[in-house]
Amino acid sequence: MASVPTFNKVGYTTVQNRLNCNGNVHLGNSRCLKVRIFEERAKSGFCKLVTRAVAAKPEIDISNPDWKKKIEDDFERRFNLPHLRDVLDVEPRPTTFSLKSRNPIGEGNGSLNSGWNGYVNDDDRALLKVIKFASPNSAGAECVDGDCTFIEQWVHRAGPRKMIYYEPSCVKAAIVTCGGLCPGLNDVIRQIVFTLDKYGVKNIVGIPFGYRGFTEKGLSEIPLSRHVVQNINVVGGSFLGVSRGAPSTTEIVDSIQGKGIDMLFVLGGDGTHAGANAIHEECRRRKLKVSVVGVPKTIDNDILLVDKTFGFDTAVEAAQKAINSAYIEAQSAYHGVGLVKLMGRTSGFIAMHASLSSGQIDICLIPEVSFNLNGPNGVLAHLEHLIETKGFAMICVAEGAGQELLEKSHATDASGNAVLSDIGVHLQQKIKRHFKEKGLYADVKYIDPTYMVRAVRANASDAILCTVLGQNAVHGAFAGFSGITTGTCNTHYVYLPITEVIKSTRHVDPNSRMWHRCLTSTGQPDFH
Repeated sequence: MASVPTFNKVGYTTVQNRLNCNGNVHLGNSRCLKVRIFEERAKSGFCKLVTRAVAAKPEIDISNPDWKKKIEDDFERRFNLPHLRDVLDVEPRPTTFSLKSRNPIGEGNGSLNSGWNGYVNDDDRALLKVIKFASPNSAGAECVDGDCTFIEQWVHRAGPRKMIYYEPSCVKAAIVTCGGLCPGLNDVIRQIVFTLDKYGVKNIVGIPFGYRGFTEKGLSEIPLSRHVVQNINVVGGSFLGVSRGAPSTTEIVDSIQGKGIDMLFVLGGDGTHAGANAIHEECRRRKLKVSVVGVPKTIDNDILLVDKTFGFDTAVEAAQKAINSAYIEAQSAYHGVGLVKLMGRTSGFIAMHASLSSGQIDICLIPEVSFNLNGPNGVLAHLEHLIETKGFAMICVAEGAGQELLEKSHATDASGNAVLSDIGVHLQQKIKRHFKEKGLYADVKYIDPTYMVRAVRANASDAILCTVLGQNAVHGAFAGFSGITTGTCNTHYVYLPITEVIKSTRHVDPNSRMWHRCLTSTGQPDFH
């Protein structure tokens, strides 16, 4: 038996644990906290099945000639999409969606049988991983055995199907946006409504202010139509409003049942998706014909498996203004130090990409890579070198970087996220104190553009992504899937089970080529 490393990010080291009503099961993953908080608010004590990655690595007998097939079969099983057919006796009907018709296809005609209509076959798949590594020592290598045998990991292609599982004229669809703001929310809402309309759905509503809109007194459904949402994409924010936290799963599903909702489209991050999966499981337990479909939303870009989440490109672009302002301030000052703190609680994608795109950053600090401030190889020593050699310096730091250097608050927000200590202010103070103790002058210019970055309108790249994600969410619901989310894998649009994307948080791989490119751009040394 050989001990084999886990697939990075995807993995096959999973266990299924029944979260008991006391929340006693330890799953070895901080993201379990989000599901647990979501469920502990349930007064009924309803307990759902939660799938989470664990820290322990499996023992795989690679001497078994069938080991590769077993891994691929296990992957196929885990990534099989939950469907209404799993718990209900439902029959499909020909779709009302067609690219050749201005209006939904009539009830009597069904899908057009002649020629091409742009439908996706249920058996279409896309590869999750496309690089064949030659050695475990290759940058970013993900290998099961010493030969880096290529493991085929196929996921379901997204898009409209020829057969659907709902009568569009009878469907009531709801949209909810949860968590914090993110560029592109209105674009996704708009395209969901547009696509529902093209299927022939007329009863479309928005749930105001996140999950709390299901139960909060004084909050009513917002009627949506093509006319209502026509121009909401020209501004940032959310047309429906957002909030953190939620009532219990039971209360939400009671509301869904009472309102007669058939499709629920949930826009949010991993915590929101954990809640969506709990709603999906409870609907299945009650044998309700309800499709719950997620659209991953976080500017941190920390959703597992997908190439990128909507809003990320816009956030990186918006961050350029802050970086450029800090650069001008630092360059114009005597011994200026420009310091910009960007979003990124546990993942440093925004800081890394913003540093790469600006070309002005000398030091990029992210949560995934620890660093020392003091000592001959520390950040402060390198700052001295930069001041001496070029006269000024630029630092970009993710909000979650260097938390081990700070005193923990032990507080959490309404979503269950740990309240982070302010690394930006800490660095600002440390830099000033260090240079003062050295008898040197330093003028620190600190900028925190957090709310400016996330409140802006989606740029062209994100607007396209939002458009396709919104359309595919509707296609997935009509195809009868539930408990799924939609995104891009290797540039292809796919559907993924929610249980797989909430197993852990996506992180920057310090061994990846992208992080190496960032280090090449900044020229920073190893701060250890």
